[in-house]
Amino acid sequence: MMAVRIGLVGLGKIARDQHVPVLNASPDFTLTAIASRNAALEGTAHFATLEAMLEGQPDLEAVALCQPPQVRFEAAKAALRAGKHVFLEKPPGATLSEVKLLADIARAAGVTLFASWHSRYAPGVEPARVWLAGRRLRGVTIHWKEDVRHWHPGQDWIWEPGGMGVFDPGINALSIATHILPPFFLRDAVLEVPSNRAAPIAATLDAVTEEGVPVRAEFDWRQTGPQSWTILIETEDGPVRLEKGGAELYIGDVAQPLPPEAEYRGLYDRFAALIAAGESDVDVAPLRQVADAYLSGRRVSVDPFEA
Repeated sequence: MMAVRIGLVGLGKIARDQHVPVLNASPDFTLTAIASRNAALEGTAHFATLEAMLEGQPDLEAVALCQPPQVRFEAAKAALRAGKHVFLEKPPGATLSEVKLLADIARAAGVTLFASWHSRYAPGVEPARVWLAGRRLRGVTIHWKEDVRHWHPGQDWIWEPGGMGVFDPGINALSIATHILPPFFLRDAVLEVPSNRAAPIAATLDAVTEEGVPVRAEFDWRQTGPQSWTILIETEDGPVRLEKGGAELYIGDVAQPLPPEAEYRGLYDRFAALIAAGESDVDVAPLRQVADAYLSGRRVSVDPFEA
């Protein structure tokens, strides 16, 4: 397959840190254009909007969308209806219904839609899934705690409806859990919402598998110092632990040899394979867990938060 000509919409931190270098090194894609109101990339065609990019680059074949989830639906719809393959940053949308509609539009247009979950491509995740397959679980504990001021300085959109608050990082943990564990469903949730914000700053989820195995997740955006991205799975054959968001894997207390981190290379390899096969991958399981937490969780008002 010849390299796919791709445009990037949104040129924030994640685009600069991950998408741009991976695309520049990829044999499968050629980064052709950028659409951003506030930033440009030297040596790459620049447009203020997606619509201008689609008009100015008619030979564009794919688009990667890196804007906040609240505005992603209209952009994805426009790109799909223009016949472009679409890569959605996580989360794939602000609601389950809009993602389902995008999948229908992609199918009707005969193009690929890829709802990406980068944490599933952390080096320890797939080995953990393989090791856990067929083993009896006893319990799962997830700690995903970080400092929002460090990772999202001055970003107000994450506190608005659809911005997801602490579930913006927490959905990374849920993307791993829904990939490596048997299906589980929510029994109880507590969402701690600052009195001056619309989205939670912390959350505790208590879920259970069909077999009754407890799955507890604790998310918090107020943690300073060392950050915590840990999933501990107790099994009848001993514990399995993913640390640093899946970059490290321990079976028992033994660190497992793993390849270097290459999450976004894995995502773009998957996107290229889907395009070549004429298929889509729109897994909304992590987003469904978040939606369930919002639907049935208890909201508790906590101290105001100022960035």
